[in-house]
Amino acid sequence: METFYDVMKRQGISRRSFLKFCSLTTAALGLNPSFAPRIAHAMETKPRIPVLWLHGLECTCCSESFIRSAHPLAKDVVLSMISLDYDDTLMASAGHQAEAILEEIMTKYKGNYILAVEGNPPLNQDGMSCIIGGKPFLEQLKRVAADAKAVVSWGSCASWGCVQAAKPNPTQATPVHKVISGKPIIKVPGCPPIAEVMTGVITYMLTFDKIPELDRQGRPKMFYSQRIHDKCYRRPHFDAGQFVESWDDASARKGFCLYKMGCKGPTTYNACSTVMWNEGTSFPIKAGHGCIGCSEDGFWDKGSFYDRLTTINQFGIEGNADKIGGTVAVVAGAAVAAHAAASMIKRAAQTKEQPPHDEHASK
Repeated sequence: METFYDVMKRQGISRRSFLKFCSLTTAALGLNPSFAPRIAHAMETKPRIPVLWLHGLECTCCSESFIRSAHPLAKDVVLSMISLDYDDTLMASAGHQAEAILEEIMTKYKGNYILAVEGNPPLNQDGMSCIIGGKPFLEQLKRVAADAKAVVSWGSCASWGCVQAAKPNPTQATPVHKVISGKPIIKVPGCPPIAEVMTGVITYMLTFDKIPELDRQGRPKMFYSQRIHDKCYRRPHFDAGQFVESWDDASARKGFCLYKMGCKGPTTYNACSTVMWNEGTSFPIKAGHGCIGCSEDGFWDKGSFYDRLTTINQFGIEGNADKIGGTVAVVAGAAVAAHAAASMIKRAAQTKEQPPHDEHASK
């Protein structure tokens, strides 16, 4: 098979542009700049990896997000870095022709293709709520996963079940990892996931020929290791006890923290506040709406998106938001007093230990 660099050369892309692309990819993955030559070497020498992209119960928002990626450009990932051989949303083929392609790739690249799954399988009524090629999606999913090198669960539907699995879940929609076992499964949750996060995961797997380091829930640490709250540009307002109390009040116009309006940023792990959306232009909180926690398991069943979190206990950093505003000045004052006391004790100790001044020595 052709390498990524072969395809880029055929498209008339210069060596300089290729190396620039490698540098941008390195930055997008959050890697040290020293990794750029390694990425370039991998793209020059490794053949493109076949990707089979299946769709279960979902709204296709993950695909819509993926094809709008900017860093690295999705068109470069889809058309150059991977060989997207089956995707019933993007491919021109349909019907028996499409199914024949699926079978051909599964046979030819047995054990060497990546399975990307968007959506989830319903188990109720023998899976009749989602039929692909005349058969339940669950059957197709298991068959294609059996010989896949790894499985990527795109979005919250595939990762957690999302709205389809919300109570009372009449179709018994089930996340991918509950029906597939014995394969590496990388969860990339979000409704939809950030475009650059999706392409970043694929790029990492193709470049280093391994799955990225995952957290205990199976999410790539390079994108899901921090809470949105940790890097939110409104965080200083949270720490200062400055909150929006009602939509479009004076505090909202000043850009104060949206915690009291139901923002789930303090309990949501994702890269929204750093990578953001639409080529790094914005994300929901920057647009004036609190995070709804769409990348977390069961977010649809955790009450209204506007219900305020009553306590935040993670890492022991914050307390109840009602208490923060009243105590922030006291805490700051106590910290200053403690620092001053410590400084005085230190100076006293230094003075006590200092030997007597020898006038003859100084002369």
